[in-house]
Amino acid sequence: MREYTRPVKVEISQNARLTDTVFARATEEPTAVALRRQESGQWRDVTCKEFRDDVAAIAKALIAAGIEHGDRVGLMSRTRYEWTTIDYAIWAVGGITVPIYETSSEDQVEWILGNSGSKAVFVETPEHAERVRQAQSALPDLRHIWVIEGNALSEFTGTGTEVEDSVLEERRTAGNVDELATLIYTSGTTGRPKGCELTHRNLLFTTHNVNHGPLERIYIVEGRSTLLFLPLAHSFARMIQISCIESRTIMGHFPTTGPELIDQFSVFKPTFLLAVPRVFEKVYNKAEQKATSEGKGKIFHAATETAIAYSRALASGHVPLSLRLKHSLFAKLVYSKLLDRLGGEARYAVSGGSALGERLGHFFRGVGLNIIEGYGLTETSAPTSVNDPDRNKIGTVGTPFPGVSIKIAEDGEVLCKGDHVMRGYWDNPKATEEAFDEDGWYRTGDLGSLDDDGYLTITGRKKEIIVTAAGKNVAPAVIEDRIRSHALVSQCMVIGDNRNFVSALITIDPEALEFWKGQNSKSGDVADLAEDPDLSTAVQEAVDSANKAVSRAESVRKFKILPVDFSEEGGQMTASLKLKRHVVADHFSKEIEELYAE
Repeated sequence: MREYTRPVKVEISQNARLTDTVFARATEEPTAVALRRQESGQWRDVTCKEFRDDVAAIAKALIAAGIEHGDRVGLMSRTRYEWTTIDYAIWAVGGITVPIYETSSEDQVEWILGNSGSKAVFVETPEHAERVRQAQSALPDLRHIWVIEGNALSEFTGTGTEVEDSVLEERRTAGNVDELATLIYTSGTTGRPKGCELTHRNLLFTTHNVNHGPLERIYIVEGRSTLLFLPLAHSFARMIQISCIESRTIMGHFPTTGPELIDQFSVFKPTFLLAVPRVFEKVYNKAEQKATSEGKGKIFHAATETAIAYSRALASGHVPLSLRLKHSLFAKLVYSKLLDRLGGEARYAVSGGSALGERLGHFFRGVGLNIIEGYGLTETSAPTSVNDPDRNKIGTVGTPFPGVSIKIAEDGEVLCKGDHVMRGYWDNPKATEEAFDEDGWYRTGDLGSLDDDGYLTITGRKKEIIVTAAGKNVAPAVIEDRIRSHALVSQCMVIGDNRNFVSALITIDPEALEFWKGQNSKSGDVADLAEDPDLSTAVQEAVDSANKAVSRAESVRKFKILPVDFSEEGGQMTASLKLKRHVVADHFSKEIEELYAE
């Protein structure tokens, strides 16, 4: 059993609150820029005073509406400026924010609002409001539904103008650091989502010990800024929001990860990025496709191999002169153009949610964008371990951040301790008890290993381990991540429980397919091409490459290209883009049986 601990760097005061920095900055530096927001397609600076005033106006309206200390308030919206102001306003009145993905179904909305006992909910659009109203008969505690879009939020804030500043300040400072700040519901790959109870201490402890620990270099850059585009209902994006406020980093919001996002980078010019691996994969794939379409495919591939070799050489501590010269040439021809597409200012990025993959990590570092991988769960206020930009061990998820302990149990499960770990699951004492061992260590459910320097590597999910008919244990995440990194592949699910060999269901990325069709003189959609031999050959290359990372017994022997993608709408994915394996297995049982028919 191996254990690694880092001593705490920043202790959190008993009287600390998440809103302290917002209100203090408005007094200390009212004209300093706190955020930027989009108005009529243009980015406008929001000063510290303006931001505090917006938070205060919503908070006063909440008081006028009868929201009491400890009340739960739902928040269902895409990532936008108002999400952050509402979040801090709820905290300012001693409330507890309950985030809901805007893509959630009526049943999911009903469960989260009902289980949390939310008294009110903010929704982005009238359509969202209607979704809530459809469930309202089953929600006896829900009294208010407030819409954000249009003038609705302004009309709402107008109801609180009679509330005195002194009344708000009394409410804001009434609580202590160990009170609940938010209930974040797990994505629910199996069973009903559970509400993770995260306190002001959890979130402030995590923020300050990460910001003054492994990510300090990112948060001390002059003029630092980032563009937040991941859903704020996800704990990863939420922690970045809080980190930006606490570190005085300028933050912008963008509501989608669609194609238009890339164009915003060149306008906003963030100094660091945050994303899930799929975003970085798409940036690489689009760059490769563009180079190929312009007849520069060979140059791009040579530049890719040079960037990877350069990054690996940096890790070894010695970069040969010949490699430095090649790298310098490609920096002008290729790398600078790719960095310009990301705004030209970003030299660091934070990646979470799943494994990035060593090859892509080395590529981006070789290009000049150092991607920092971390690991954590909603239950651990997002991060538990994080790489340091100056000691970035690509292929790992870093070391515990200051104040956190990590231990590997006898069966390989990753256990952790620290003030970042949730208080428990809301109204679910049985699940809370099961989540911790007898010594108070939180059971993550993930499998991993610690090296001699305390770097953690995640090898799979305990509940997802496949046991083949021959008794071989297979962790599907390793090979799935590698197959999924191929440009053509959208999703992959490995199968093999009680089977004679391992196989996979694979879906195709629609954008990548369009490019592939043009290059291969094909027509039709995914359903038309699922059995196409040329497409199968292209996907086979992804499978063959992934198989090199695992043993023969763990390798994918057969695969099937599905005519549709996995999606949240289809029920196969959670809102945080995790596979619901039992749903996929049920939906595509016929295709699975065909893989093993012989």
